[in-house]
Amino acid sequence: MTKYPSLALSSTWQQSLPYIMLIASAVGLVASLALSYDKMQVLADPTFQPGCNINPILSCGSVMSTTQAEIAGIPNTFFGLIAFGGLSGVAASLLAGATFKRWFWIAVHAISAMGVGFMLYLFFQSVFRIHAICPWCFFVWLVTFPVFLAVSVYTIREHIYHVPRNIIVALVMYGVQKHPGKILAAWYAVLFGILLTHFWYYWSTLL
Repeated sequence: MTKYPSLALSSTWQQSLPYIMLIASAVGLVASLALSYDKMQVLADPTFQPGCNINPILSCGSVMSTTQAEIAGIPNTFFGLIAFGGLSGVAASLLAGATFKRWFWIAVHAISAMGVGFMLYLFFQSVFRIHAICPWCFFVWLVTFPVFLAVSVYTIREHIYHVPRNIIVALVMYGVQKHPGKILAAWYAVLFGILLTHFWYYWSTLL
């Protein structure tokens, strides 16, 4: 049985974890609140034009009116308010010096992984199905992965999980905790690369 060390923050990324969570939750809450407000305005007045309708590509309204913008009739923005509100609570607790049990970090890691999965789904739907980018959603896309990455680094370095026997998994875990900055840079490069190339037919007209 692996003995788990203290869960106190120790590395640079670990010390930055509550701040990454705090910044991400602030961005997510602002975006969710803005989109929730616009959604309610559209429901009250179908002719209402959200302020983030910038051009044919950068348009909240184009995304907001689709079925992908809600789950079981509930707007995605409401789930964002809940998720980012909870994240801000965890960040504030860490900054206040709180420590959490191993099961809590496993739960946070799982939830942050689901957040990335949901973000990828919405990114795919927005870019390849709706063919429009919601500016507020874009900011949420930017902050979702850093939270998952930071929590991943923490759980690996603090041995929250048992050391895997699978050499491939072990190498992936080593790479994640050794080069998180490079992984984040590569993530953003892919994200911006897709947006640039897929919508180049429009961006090129602005040059």
